Amino acid sequence: MKICLVTGSAGLIGSEAVRFFSDKFDLIVGIDNNMRAYFFGDNASTEWNRKQLENQVSNYTHRNADIRSYEALEVIFKEFGADIDLIVHTAAQPSHDWAAREPLTDFGVNATGTVNMLELTRHHCPKAVFIFTSTNKVYGDTPNYLPLVELEDRWEIAESHPYFTHGIDENMSIDHSKHSLFGASKVAADVIAQEYGKYFGMNVGVFRGGCLTGPQHSGTQLHGFLSYLMKCAITGDHYTVFGYKGKQVRDNIHSWDLVNMFWHFYQNPRQGEAYNAGGGRHSNCSMKEAIAVCEKITGKPMNYSYTEDNRIGDHIWYISDVRKFKNDYPSWDYRYNLEDILSQIHDSMSSRV
Repeated sequence: MKICLVTGSAGLIGSEAVRFFSDKFDLIVGIDNNMRAYFFGDNASTEWNRKQLENQVSNYTHRNADIRSYEALEVIFKEFGADIDLIVHTAAQPSHDWAAREPLTDFGVNATGTVNMLELTRHHCPKAVFIFTSTNKVYGDTPNYLPLVELEDRWEIAESHPYFTHGIDENMSIDHSKHSLFGASKVAADVIAQEYGKYFGMNVGVFRGGCLTGPQHSGTQLHGFLSYLMKCAITGDHYTVFGYKGKQVRDNIHSWDLVNMFWHFYQNPRQGEAYNAGGGRHSNCSMKEAIAVCEKITGKPMNYSYTEDNRIGDHIWYISDVRKFKNDYPSWDYRYNLEDILSQIHDSMSSRV
């Protein structure tokens, strides 16, 4: 029997992975204890998504466990043992602002939870492929010191800079910068995941996501940029734009495109390799541009205001250079662009709000 184990299985990337891999593995084991509701309130609960998975994916089985508990996870690893062939570790505390409220919880989930998963993999299924969803926040605020140019609706990098054509690559330093506590806990997890791959020779891939998004996202003000923006566009709820004149730029990757990267890595794994994984030049937008697209899709103006206070450690301009991954896995490419993503979020959200 071949088993795929997914943490954060009711979240955006986790649930996409469950569905994507359901016809490629005999059994999908999901681990999720709905901590997103604890982080962001009942509106961010992923229970609706868990129920969908249990109803729609016939070979899915759910385990309610806290990844901070080595003992709770060990029960699951002992149950399924060496049959585990792929681990997709997506469970995380994902917010800059929330991390500062409870640093110990943030570090426990992001860093301790990750080393728990890696160590149990090493002992119970060391030949399995281990996918870790990291973040571009491991680079801290270093991108903000690039030579940026203010345009009418966005910040952009100077055309003369090497990053202009393709975006930021994996050679950018992750040191000597302000990360936010969330970014710092993800750095710890990112580096330890690489180390398990390189030191123990395990098949570990680290994916430093840009703005991960898609129709299954339970977006809130503190996390889930495009999802929460579209939710406000549909409901008319007020949205606050934080700093940088609303011209801050993000690259946005559909959850399916990211999980498809995982699939390519699984088929030809490497040991401790790290990849930038965002929308790149293919799919990116500023806040102002995203609002315009939301208004176009909904056909009505958004209710939003602007505050000068930017989020601590936030990026002014970030676009991922994904050429390293495409060089290693040349058959991978994007399926969805920005308008595809927002249209899908709109259709999914309209049935839920």
